Amino acid sequence: MKKLYMMTPGPTPIPPEVSAQEGLPILHHRTSEFSAIFGEVIKDLKHVFQTQNDVLIMSSSGTGALESSVANLLSPGDTALVASAGVFGDRFIKIQEAYGVKTLVIRAPDGQVVDPEKIREALKKNPDIKTVFTTHTETSTGVVNDIRAIGKVVAPTPAILVVDAVSGLAGQDLQTDAWNIDVVCTGSQKGFMTAPGLAMVSLSPKAIPFVDSAKCPRFYFDYRKMRKTVTENQTPFTPPVTLLVAMAEALRQIRKEGLSNALARHEWLAKATRAGVQALGLKIFAQVPCNVLTSITVPDGVNGKAIVKRMREEYGVSIAGGQGDLVGKIIRIAHMGYMDRFDVVIALAGLEMILADMGSKIELGKGVAAAQRILITKPGAPAPAAKAAPATAGAR
Repeated sequence: MKKLYMMTPGPTPIPPEVSAQEGLPILHHRTSEFSAIFGEVIKDLKHVFQTQNDVLIMSSSGTGALESSVANLLSPGDTALVASAGVFGDRFIKIQEAYGVKTLVIRAPDGQVVDPEKIREALKKNPDIKTVFTTHTETSTGVVNDIRAIGKVVAPTPAILVVDAVSGLAGQDLQTDAWNIDVVCTGSQKGFMTAPGLAMVSLSPKAIPFVDSAKCPRFYFDYRKMRKTVTENQTPFTPPVTLLVAMAEALRQIRKEGLSNALARHEWLAKATRAGVQALGLKIFAQVPCNVLTSITVPDGVNGKAIVKRMREEYGVSIAGGQGDLVGKIIRIAHMGYMDRFDVVIALAGLEMILADMGSKIELGKGVAAAQRILITKPGAPAPAAKAAPATAGAR
């Protein structure tokens, strides 16, 4: 028998109470029963987004939310700035190319974060920039960008700030209103602990005129239609009813735990994972690590793709490999959404065994023990002091 453990950055594990909601008899979407659930979802989403702004829901994965933001905020020939720290930041570039938008790019080196001052310089040099796009937690490299600082840079200008928070929302603090974020895009399949298929977007008052004047083609993903129907707790077209019912339960669970407690839990799991990795003599790849995922530099002479494959096939533990130029060079362990201390222990134990079997000179149990010293405490408690791990042969 082999149990399966999901430690990938989406889809993520789903609480059984959430999964059970999808097995209930389906509701018709043009009923008062559905409208009541939809209204509850919108209210609870605003709580997680930390916003009083409009929140819209559409049938899509997170990438649909990103594309919808381009289609609804810009016109062909407009100038947009993309501040990218990895593959998902670059996705904005590809979407804008498809819509005929002129794109200026600021790109941070792999594993590093976007520099807010470079955004300030670009906005001064190019006053025609209408939108600034960036990512919250860039899970291709494991970094978290300083969205608060970026918001302070963009807010005084005519431009609006659009943030890809598909992987970070509900796991890494993101204060939409307080941080001057005009548009936040996210999806159901990560921190929201629901199956893929729902995309959510928030819109600030500053962003509304952009929606009204945009000339990019749009029909299904038209924010104007969504803003009209959301006031009636409805959607313009048939929504994925069962997913919305499941999402309502996931949001109830986030409220029950408390958003601040959920954020503290993610930070706790991240600290434990990083401590375990470093105790093995391995290097954290991200310059400023996020709390929803840990990226790890693969030891010299070891194929990262093989680590991912063997952990899944031999131990049933699914983690992620590198993307783009980082294929085979890093591995990524997610700890977002419906995860707790023993998910981290399992992931680190599997990693230790695979690396040892692949010839890396590591001490079995050392990474797990380092993580346990943190996991024996409560989320939010100060991490116990740990001795620095000696360098391990083959690590970098």
